[in-house]
Amino acid sequence: MADEKFDAIVVGGGIAGTVASYLLAKEGLEVLLVERGNFAGSKNVSGGRIYSHSLEKIFPDFGREAPVERKITREKISLMTKDSSVTLDFYSGSLGKQGSDSYSVLRSVFDQWLAEKAEEAGVQIITGIRVDDLIVREGKVCGVVAGEDELEADVTILADGVNSLLAQKIGFCRELLPNQVSVSAKEVIELPREVINDRFNCQDEEGTAWLFAGAPSGGRSGGAFLYTNKTSLSLGIVCTLSDLIKGDKSVPQLLEEFKQHPAIEQLVRGGKLVEYSGHLIPEGGLAMVPKLVGNGVLVIGDAAGFCINVGYAVRGMDLAVTSAECAAQAVLAAKDKQDYSEATLKLYQTNLDKSYLMQDLNLYKNLPHFMEATPRIFDGYPQMAADILTDLFVVNGQPAKSMPKHIFKHVRKIGIANLMRDGWKGVRAL
Repeated sequence: MADEKFDAIVVGGGIAGTVASYLLAKEGLEVLLVERGNFAGSKNVSGGRIYSHSLEKIFPDFGREAPVERKITREKISLMTKDSSVTLDFYSGSLGKQGSDSYSVLRSVFDQWLAEKAEEAGVQIITGIRVDDLIVREGKVCGVVAGEDELEADVTILADGVNSLLAQKIGFCRELLPNQVSVSAKEVIELPREVINDRFNCQDEEGTAWLFAGAPSGGRSGGAFLYTNKTSLSLGIVCTLSDLIKGDKSVPQLLEEFKQHPAIEQLVRGGKLVEYSGHLIPEGGLAMVPKLVGNGVLVIGDAAGFCINVGYAVRGMDLAVTSAECAAQAVLAAKDKQDYSEATLKLYQTNLDKSYLMQDLNLYKNLPHFMEATPRIFDGYPQMAADILTDLFVVNGQPAKSMPKHIFKHVRKIGIANLMRDGWKGVRAL
């Protein structure tokens, strides 16, 4: 293989890399996918939810064939203190409509299915090999150095994850900053299907996506998540690195406390831990997107910083698919011209700019800074919500007060000016 030249080499067997390689091979290109894990998905970590709109374009009605877990039909958002939880619960059949639906997935299973699709299309996949460097000649990326081999290609696609050392080596980005990434720890806890259905009030194929803010991240920037699978729960903690180092608890400690919270303990009780993983998440938004195109090279997926966290929803996998599709279209156009220069491959950037992906990143470009600069979201407001509802619902024989007095007493602790200022900044950031 060392002397063979490919049309394209894709580094990274996650969703972005696998979809890109599939789309190119389907059009007859010779494609090599290099994955450092023992199999596609072995090192890939996510909360566990994919919005189907992007993948549906590539694999129509994929939910019938792909090893998805449950279709998400219930959305929950909770503000948590150490001993309370204030929850918004939304259930709707519209959440499950084809094309706008979403599924919980287990990446170690789902990514293997994608890899099988890529192999069926003609992609050569090698696993257990780390790409150490890129071959660069006269300013053009000409392939990769993998193990003892130098593998050449007309174009190289970097899908090597959030901390893309290869993109750093060619000067597309700098080392990650602590405020650009979050650290996540995740557990998969096995429970019988009937127990999950009963505890989450759902049918066999229905599932819940649940996000938490406040106590789970120690009152600092971050949160927690919980997704229902067929016979397991995916749950974890996410903490912005720059804020995490200011506290006195590690992510594993926070995860353990989250599991022991009264609102969560009853949901995981009796479960068996079957998987534990950790991951960096790109959360810097538009500000952390690196240079994406060069002579003979493109950057996609997490390596491009493509992730959107708007508090009530976290998206990454659908962005990975879309970036892969945009990149594949650019490579195919370059193939037709036999020109893999940056000028020709710029079609990738053009495609991205026309897509929802860059439009959404632009829309929410100020949100990461707002979240970082407004710590009350993670400590003051969860406590205020819990205190207000405690006064409203606890009956102890004391004379009742009017609802406005109940509410105003706790709002004053935050400060009306702060409340109005945060609300205005939050609306503008969204």
